Amino acid sequence: MRNAFHEDLDTISDQLVEMTRLAGSAMARATTALLDADIQLAESVIDADKELDRMREGLDALSIDLLARQQPVATDLRMVVTSMRMSADLERMGDLARHVAKVARLRYPESAVPADIRATILQMGQVAERIVAKCGQVIAAKDVEDAKTLERDDDAMDELHRTLFSHLIDGTWKHGTEAAVDMTLVGRYYERFADHAVSVAHRVVYLVTGEWDVAEDHEEQEDRSPGLR
Repeated sequence: MRNAFHEDLDTISDQLVEMTRLAGSAMARATTALLDADIQLAESVIDADKELDRMREGLDALSIDLLARQQPVATDLRMVVTSMRMSADLERMGDLARHVAKVARLRYPESAVPADIRATILQMGQVAERIVAKCGQVIAAKDVEDAKTLERDDDAMDELHRTLFSHLIDGTWKHGTEAAVDMTLVGRYYERFADHAVSVAHRVVYLVTGEWDVAEDHEEQEDRSPGLR
């Protein structure tokens, strides 16, 4: 029974890593679709989001079953409980990639991204890919120090978000209200994508150490909005 239980825990960890891979692939493809006005790629991202939803449902079902059957304690209990929170964050990351793809689809056959901010959007996509890849590594290795370095990647995303916003309000914007709204939303999607990855990293730290930073938890809750979390 215990061997089977630990095999199930390994399955949970492996599935969480796979969710990071799918979320990273979705955001990479959504970024390309956005920049290149690639409608087929955008549609593929939107359709593929269902797989992340199914994975979250499966992980939650397995976690609840393990809680009922095995009554885990200590680190095992933390693994089961935090896995459900991590799968929720990763599923939301997939949703955010889908939102980016929907903007690409909405403006097709034109690119939704004005030429003068393409470089910023490209960088935001690259940071998103980097941070979710590191997120997967942190889950797989349960590495507390690596988990803490995700904050630096999130800082880079925040800086790019500020750069993007400065383009929208500096008085030289010439692309109209519609494009401004698009870019405001897209910037927020990328920022929240990174925030959810950092949330996962915080949960890995809690899983390993048993300590949760109350200030971090409060900050995460303050930053969540119903439409974009």
